[in-house]
Amino acid sequence: MLLNRNRIKQAAMMAHHIRVGNWAYLYPIMIKTIQKLQNFLFLPVGLLFVLLIRIIRPWLLVRVNMMSSERLGHFAGNPEVYLCGLDAGIDTPKTPFVDLWYHNWPICNKQLARMWRRVLHIGPAWVLGPISYMNSLIPGGGMHRIKHNTAGDPNEDRDIHNLLDRFPPHLEFLPEEEARGEAGLRVIGIAAGAPFVCLNVRDDSYLQNHLPWWNWSYHDYRNCNIQNYILAAQELVKRGYYVVRMGAAVREAMNVSHPMIIDYAANGMRSDFMDIYLGAKCAFCISNGTGFDGVPYIFRRPIVYVDHVPLGIINTYSSKFLATTKKHWLRKEKRFMTFREIFESGAGLGMSSREDGLGIGVDVIESSPEEIAAVVLEMESRSKGTWQATEEDDELQRRFWAIFPKTGHQFAHGEIRSHIGADFLRKHRDWLN
Repeated sequence: MLLNRNRIKQAAMMAHHIRVGNWAYLYPIMIKTIQKLQNFLFLPVGLLFVLLIRIIRPWLLVRVNMMSSERLGHFAGNPEVYLCGLDAGIDTPKTPFVDLWYHNWPICNKQLARMWRRVLHIGPAWVLGPISYMNSLIPGGGMHRIKHNTAGDPNEDRDIHNLLDRFPPHLEFLPEEEARGEAGLRVIGIAAGAPFVCLNVRDDSYLQNHLPWWNWSYHDYRNCNIQNYILAAQELVKRGYYVVRMGAAVREAMNVSHPMIIDYAANGMRSDFMDIYLGAKCAFCISNGTGFDGVPYIFRRPIVYVDHVPLGIINTYSSKFLATTKKHWLRKEKRFMTFREIFESGAGLGMSSREDGLGIGVDVIESSPEEIAAVVLEMESRSKGTWQATEEDDELQRRFWAIFPKTGHQFAHGEIRSHIGADFLRKHRDWLN
């Protein structure tokens, strides 16, 4: 039902843009259509290559798959967790093998694409795309498809074996890139040697503007208000941090004027290169669990996930992660759901934004600026190693994770190492019943 609604909305949206002649919106759709046609025309070539790789399989196993290049979170996280899996020898072929990747279109960040080419075998999509498709049609093709070594699928970045804590990042900046990055920090206004925090607050601008061939409204319940984060930014400034607001496309600017709070996403200074450099070098990142935070994720930077929904798929693999979630309001009963109710209702494992209250009569409510500031400052203390948890805090954490579901979803969790915000649990200890 939801899929049909999405297709109807998508068709209506496209018809509207055709009527008004909005080619900026239609251009990526036309390019995507041409790409599909190109892949179709090269299917005979793909068939020949599939037959060849089947013939040489006793001596060399060739595996092929597509990189999720169009969305930054997956473009960063998926290959990194895949490479960590190879390092750990998890489900790695015992015979000689070569893995070939190709990009999906569009490539969301050219700097990240450039860096992945240094450590992965990436070929042209017009050749490898038809090979991958034809391989899926012929029995036995599963052996020639790159599988994600930790989640069974290359389109996932779930670190269920806690590998990010075991292995160093696979990407590095070249010396000339380091120099360029340091100069870039000065250009956007960060003083030499000063710590800075990346602020990444989700809205729907990127998906609507850069990937318009699909109706993404089912993600809208995850959106947050950038203005709610100004207090947290101001508190960080008092502690000596610059705060850099990230985003390739954003709906509105921050309503604040301070030289140490830099609205990099809206002031015309952003670039693909600096997006990656900032994410790799920040003291920590504030995010809602979306897009850009895949960059600090793969460079092993601490991340505080504020108002993360769905709650059941927060990143739990590292002690560098801290999280809170949106409040879940039951319309009919006029009360907030407990954590157990969130999980047992299915709301903790995925919802969609619909007029009937996410399908189960629930409204999700963002944290207040004060609540956001509290968890952000907790992360600041944790990142410096100065956080002191009380016995009560430890007990509240234990009770939360006793309720948290570890299985029963397409995603999974390994050893739980992350934390839920201490102030958040203190204020809502009644939700632990």
